[in-house]
Amino acid sequence: MLSVHAFEAAFSPAECDAIVALARQEELADAGLVKNRSDHGLRRADLAWLDEREGGGWIMERIMRLVAEANRSHFDFALTEFGESPQVARYGAERAGHFAWHSDIGEGALASRRKLTLVVQLSDPSDYEGGALELQPDSHIRTADRARGSAVLFPSFVLHRVTPVTAGERFSLSTWVHGPAFR
Repeated sequence: MLSVHAFEAAFSPAECDAIVALARQEELADAGLVKNRSDHGLRRADLAWLDEREGGGWIMERIMRLVAEANRSHFDFALTEFGESPQVARYGAERAGHFAWHSDIGEGALASRRKLTLVVQLSDPSDYEGGALELQPDSHIRTADRARGSAVLFPSFVLHRVTPVTAGERFSLSTWVHGPAFR
């Protein structure tokens, strides 16, 4: 089983622009943690949940196709649903936007059933400094591709982080796929 699956061009640059524009239709909310907790030492970002925005159905259709293909060929996990809304995160230099090392499996009815995490790079790498998505599926830290429209899919128990953004702003799209508990 591969621990991380990369997509070179999950979304086109024009589609990335459309996703960011959709997220910006309304004011973004301060990012929290599972169970509505907040800790800016762990996570400092702004969020938009796409199921709360009109016209985003095509995004979920694309995500479902990408995840289904990658799960069949790489993970073979028992998956049952996308139980949470996809979210767009904005990590801005004015706040040193970041997300410390964490896994996406947590407390709560949905977070405890997360099986796969998908993260799509929406920003052009020249738009920001810092803000690297780093994954640690084993004893080696891997940095995700920064190319606009690229994506990574990985088991939700894999440790990962976003390093502080030191200039500009970085946008990403994240979602989770749920299923029965690992055994």
